[in-house]
Amino acid sequence: MSPRFTVGLVQMAVTPDPGHNLHHAAEMVEEAARRGAEVVCLPELFRSQYFCQREDVRMFDLAESLPGPSTDTFSRVAREKKVIVVVPVFERRGPGVYHNSLAVIDLTGEIVGIYRKMHIPDDPSYYEKFYFTPGDLGFRTFDTSAGKIGTLICWDQWYPEGARLTALQGAAILLYPTAIGWHPQEKARYGETQHDAWRTVQRGHAIANGIYVAAVNRVGIELPVEGGPGIEFWGGSFLCDPQGVILEEGSPEGEEILTGEVDLAHMEDVRRNWPFLRDRRIDAYGPIVQRYIDADPGSSR
Repeated sequence: MSPRFTVGLVQMAVTPDPGHNLHHAAEMVEEAARRGAEVVCLPELFRSQYFCQREDVRMFDLAESLPGPSTDTFSRVAREKKVIVVVPVFERRGPGVYHNSLAVIDLTGEIVGIYRKMHIPDDPSYYEKFYFTPGDLGFRTFDTSAGKIGTLICWDQWYPEGARLTALQGAAILLYPTAIGWHPQEKARYGETQHDAWRTVQRGHAIANGIYVAAVNRVGIELPVEGGPGIEFWGGSFLCDPQGVILEEGSPEGEEILTGEVDLAHMEDVRRNWPFLRDRRIDAYGPIVQRYIDADPGSSR
């Protein structure tokens, strides 16, 4: 594992044309590599606009196999530019079985692993349970030429359990490809609070686990084909260090390529001084696997 490596975060807008999006994403990854990035992450479901705003069986036609067109494209980019790429994919696993997934492609062009989104939301304009089967590969880290990285996807970023289990496998950074934004009619009232909560919970994962965290979001307003207010994706991609310090952060509107360094010596120093992993009471955490801890039916409480 390299003692330090540079990550690149591709914050991009997405058009209705999947072919254009794939080509544009490849160009941005190539540019990130020219800027010195050794590991580059794309946003969630970058190849199409966010189709989960409605339930429509025709949207399953957007899915692809793993390996498939997206991984073929980025395997080539990885080999040519000597860069590791995290490639989100709407995965068609089999007839009627689809996942919100990603592939980690090493600089040799080889797929070193796949992650399937574990937590699947179902909210107004985020109807992901209609499309995606929950992940069945668990929380994973991947050994790459730069170092060990952990990957989770969007809604996963709200869950400390996923971050913890990934960090405990030795990842130096948690990468969260994301597609998150505001319902425009709610932005004035709730927008600042929603964005601050999103940023804060991920910084908390960095602090609690002594690990680098990066969120990679899209930008722009995407409208469903049948009309409606759509979603305003808020950008704000960022990289923070193991103390939650924001090292790089994108704007709320524009396309950007952010680069920043993961320093294992700094990570080690933070963990020596804030030894949260050392002091965990693993003997006392058994109830965490329960949905909810109900009072004993025989109790007077």
